[in-house]
Amino acid sequence: MRFDIVTLFPDCFTSVLSSGLLGKALAKQIAQVHLVNPRDFTNDKHRKVDDEPYGGGVGMLMKPEPIFAAVESLPILSRREVILMSPQGQTMNQPLLRDLATNYDQLVVICGHYEGVDDRVQHLVTREVSLGDFILTGGEIPAMALLNGVVRLLPGTVGKAESLKVESFEEGLLDYPQYTRPANFRGWKVPEVLLSGNHAEIAKWRYQQQIDRTRLRRPDLLESWEQAKHEKNGSQEQE
Repeated sequence: MRFDIVTLFPDCFTSVLSSGLLGKALAKQIAQVHLVNPRDFTNDKHRKVDDEPYGGGVGMLMKPEPIFAAVESLPILSRREVILMSPQGQTMNQPLLRDLATNYDQLVVICGHYEGVDDRVQHLVTREVSLGDFILTGGEIPAMALLNGVVRLLPGTVGKAESLKVESFEEGLLDYPQYTRPANFRGWKVPEVLLSGNHAEIAKWRYQQQIDRTRLRRPDLLESWEQAKHEKNGSQEQE
């Protein structure tokens, strides 16, 4: 998969692109990341990429010309999505990341700055994505999260692909609690069922823990999961 990150601060990505599983995935050519700076597409000596908003207001906006020129300089793959990282976009979640990892060969990610971007950039964009209901100084951190979340779903990034299927959010529930050695740490003991060797009972315990943990921490997720389960069972009964 090809990623084209349009950013005023490409240096922000240096450590991220060389570290951990992401760095290994890029080294193995599972994905390619290209950093594109809109300043390189300006025509004035000051390399100006921002200007005051029409109608007045606080702060500056990113100008459309450098962004358009940067995006239009890129190759176009057949399955391509142009994403603007924006607090007004759809909230990033696991289904979104899986959709991007499965159905696209190229993701162009535009990182906004200042008070945002000129709205005419929307003519380039096919999707807006938000990290959450809060404001950051720029789109680089959300872009890193998107990049990381998508690349780790690509075949070959994670050693055991099966582990991707049993994580939080993959089945609509949070993950179950997990433990490793020692079995007793400061009086906190690993649940006996995990030491029993009874895999059927362990699976039952883990499933119930997922439900209980989701009910406690994310009741909104549990409600969505129960609704989806009800609809699935109703559909199977009709068949």
